[in-house]
Amino acid sequence: MSRAPEVLFVCVHNAGRSQMAAALLAHYSLGRVAVRSAGSEPAEKVNPAAAAALAEWGLDITAEVPSKLSTKDVEAADVVITMGCGDTCPVFPGKRYLDWELDDPAGRGLDAVRPIRDEIDRRVRGLVAELLDA
Repeated sequence: MSRAPEVLFVCVHNAGRSQMAAALLAHYSLGRVAVRSAGSEPAEKVNPAAAAALAEWGLDITAEVPSKLSTKDVEAADVVITMGCGDTCPVFPGKRYLDWELDDPAGRGLDAVRPIRDEIDRRVRGLVAELLDA
């Protein structure tokens, strides 16, 4: 059996977009994809509106802790998906990079975060299909 593909989601604070994406990918892939998330300037805690948006779907990210992006995170990943981190993500040959332009949920209420969650969900579902149905 071949190893599970590994995906790394990166955003600036690792508190909203990347946390939602990681939780959704872990949920949809049912353990068939290794999932990580990190930030170039991690926040102290997960964005409460992002957590509330996922809680509406039965997913709990309140125990997650934003983590600092490391070279090791990128080296381990097969796919690196950036979400507004600019040039702070190291680039390694042989890695697949995707940049998902998404609004930042920082400082926004639940009503404004739901469409961001929905767009992340759409993209994650496509990624799952691509990684696991290939």
